[in-house]
Amino acid sequence: SAQRSTVAPDGFSNSLLVTVTSTDSSLAATQRTIIEQKVEGFNFADFAFGSASAKTVAVSFWVRSSVTGTFGGVLKNSLANRAYVFSFTVASANTWEYKTVTIPGDTSGTWETDNGIGCFLGFGLATGSSFSAAAGSWGSTDVSGVTGGVNLMATNGATFYITGVQLEPGTVATPFERRSHGDELARCQRYYSV
Repeated sequence: SAQRSTVAPDGFSNSLLVTVTSTDSSLAATQRTIIEQKVEGFNFADFAFGSASAKTVAVSFWVRSSVTGTFGGVLKNSLANRAYVFSFTVASANTWEYKTVTIPGDTSGTWETDNGIGCFLGFGLATGSSFSAAAGSWGSTDVSGVTGGVNLMATNGATFYITGVQLEPGTVATPFERRSHGDELARCQRYYSV
């Protein structure tokens, strides 16, 4: 199950909480459980992916899990034929940890720069072998997690919290960008229709 939670690190009011309510300790190759955000092309265009000018990007986030170990994430295009798997380690159970990952810009592939999906940013909580890959390089298959990563689904009642996720150009993550409620509302209203 997934829900908004008030359990959050200092400086944040909420987080996304995923709780395992039914276990699966033996994943089939084509199974996956992921948290995924679609980033609009207009918001991703300045990263210049798919060109010689592709920019390095930094991903930063706060994570807390009842299960420790190596987890995986991915940045991929809308066609899911360009993907970069990254890994991060949860060292202490039930403790907020701040993570940063640097991803080199992709000079290949097709990356939307309009109101379509510019990219997917995902976090793999349980990924079968068909959707897992080694971390640290660009590939041309649809993947969501790191090979040998934690299978959160194997533990009944396991929890995974995430908040403060930020994707930005550059090699160093900056403090989380905070926008006013009015600004966020105006951004959301752009998609509103009756």
